[in-house]
Amino acid sequence: MLGILARTMAGMVKPSCLVKPVSVTRIAGRYLAHQEGLPKLPVPPLQQTCERYLAALTPIVDPEELNHTRKLLEEFQKPGGVGERLQKGLEQRGKKMENWLSDWWLQTAYLDYRMPVVVHSSPGVVLPRMEFSDRQGQMSETLPVEYLGGKPLCMNQYYQVLSSCRIPGTKRDTVVNYTLDKRPPTHITVVHNFQFFVLDVYNSDGTPLTVDQIYIQLEKIWNSSLQTNKEPIGILTSNHRNSWGKAYDNLIKDKTNQESVRAIQKSIFTVCLDAPMPHASDDMYRTRAGVQMLHGGGSRWNSGNRWFDKTLQFIIGEDGTCGLIYEHAPAEGPPIVSLIDHVVEYMKKSEMVRTPMVPLRMPQKLHFNITPEIKMDIEEAKQNMNIMVHDLDMKVSVFSHFGKDFPKSQKMSPDAFIQMALQLAYYRIHKRCCPTYESASLRMFRLGRTDTIRSMSIDSDKFVKAMDDPNIEKVALLDKAVKAHRAYADMAIRGQAIDRHLLGLKLQAIEDLAALPEIFMDTSYAVALHFNLSTSQVPAKTNCVMCFGPVVSDGYGVCYNPMDTHINFAVSAFNSCQDTNAARLAQALEDALLDIKTLLEQTPKAKL
Repeated sequence: MLGILARTMAGMVKPSCLVKPVSVTRIAGRYLAHQEGLPKLPVPPLQQTCERYLAALTPIVDPEELNHTRKLLEEFQKPGGVGERLQKGLEQRGKKMENWLSDWWLQTAYLDYRMPVVVHSSPGVVLPRMEFSDRQGQMSETLPVEYLGGKPLCMNQYYQVLSSCRIPGTKRDTVVNYTLDKRPPTHITVVHNFQFFVLDVYNSDGTPLTVDQIYIQLEKIWNSSLQTNKEPIGILTSNHRNSWGKAYDNLIKDKTNQESVRAIQKSIFTVCLDAPMPHASDDMYRTRAGVQMLHGGGSRWNSGNRWFDKTLQFIIGEDGTCGLIYEHAPAEGPPIVSLIDHVVEYMKKSEMVRTPMVPLRMPQKLHFNITPEIKMDIEEAKQNMNIMVHDLDMKVSVFSHFGKDFPKSQKMSPDAFIQMALQLAYYRIHKRCCPTYESASLRMFRLGRTDTIRSMSIDSDKFVKAMDDPNIEKVALLDKAVKAHRAYADMAIRGQAIDRHLLGLKLQAIEDLAALPEIFMDTSYAVALHFNLSTSQVPAKTNCVMCFGPVVSDGYGVCYNPMDTHINFAVSAFNSCQDTNAARLAQALEDALLDIKTLLEQTPKAKL
């Protein structure tokens, strides 16, 4: 297990031009030149957003409510009216700032959000159980610019995930990043049996430790932390943000505690050496691994073996389970998965570097002074974590009948194909359609984060309602729904979707200290934002899957990685909601994918 980990860490440290002191200036120069060449995020036209908003509402609100919203939108768009004033304010903000949205989005979506980051915000990634053959090798020291459809993408998020950490506040959190310090961090933190250690991963001459050296240091950590009776200080980070903010202020009053916390926050990333989880059958292994990545299994297991505020935590179980969890504020899934692909590729190569014979210092153990008050905070966090653990309903599965290959053979977008199957699965269970969130990357723009692809549309609504009716021609409806999804996705990545624009108009009104326009207090707006399906395609070369919790109490979280001949799915729901069930949706999704395939195969190509 430690051998696996040493190689994984070498893979993270070696390509890490981001953390190597000697290369920061060189990288920063090239990075800035690339960033400045990217276009700014546009502010979409007001009329276009209002029209598209009405279209998105059509299948989810009743006609009377829709009519009321239509009137509000007409009033909002009047020449010289509120909408025009807010639109001009947004356009001015767009001229002044690198990105009119990114700061607002970081605050409203993450730092102002007061629910625990565990389950509600931080995604986990399950990696395959790996068999390792030999030692690993060198990797290039550059971070290649990524492209989408020939256009360069913003690389900023890569520079946010290492040496960064979220800091709790009693009302609002912050994020700190030490990557561009004059002396960037050269250590990682390792946690085993709830005990934290600092492990320097660079030698004094600036060269990274070899795999053998890392292995030796990990072994020292392992052997000096075998006691299992320690207070799980890390579980504090899983609590409600206001509670944790208060406990944090109390914790760092003590100088030893403050220094230990700073060491964790500054570290390049954290590695969690987990105790074995309860045995699971092969069928349930992926699901058990999914929950281990998301929350650690509860206070009895590994939930205290984390620092959930840390942007990047690699998790390695004694039983070979491996993956990671990341704090969502600094980055989206795709950059995280690209780093995983980078590491996995690295691990396939052989290391040619000879291990120096220099003895290495013992990794430093981080100490915490636990007062009775901190002990009470830990107990409260344990109880709350165990409630969350019992409430999360998870199913991680592999759809093995086909992958991207089949939709491509039908000249359909694999993502749109999967999203239509998801719409059908939900409709068959709940007998209605629901607002659906699919994240779209805005990395074509400087400092771009995400916008929403609204996968449930007028066209998807018609298709799913027709699918089980033998008297209706379905293929044309499917084709139209898939094309509508593709068009919306293309529109979203070009910065022309509706959700972030509407949010911007709302926040502009708040910033202007103006009365909130009626469209934002309208029932339709609340309905539109109640995403019963929160979904994300996170494709990777590695056979992994990302997982996250639902965003509403009666909803599902669905993440998928479409490979060539299979699709990895992770579906979540809450046990406290009687109407939702993760395994039932996962099964309905499998049935829907197969039924759509059968439908297309039974239809002569000329009809398409």
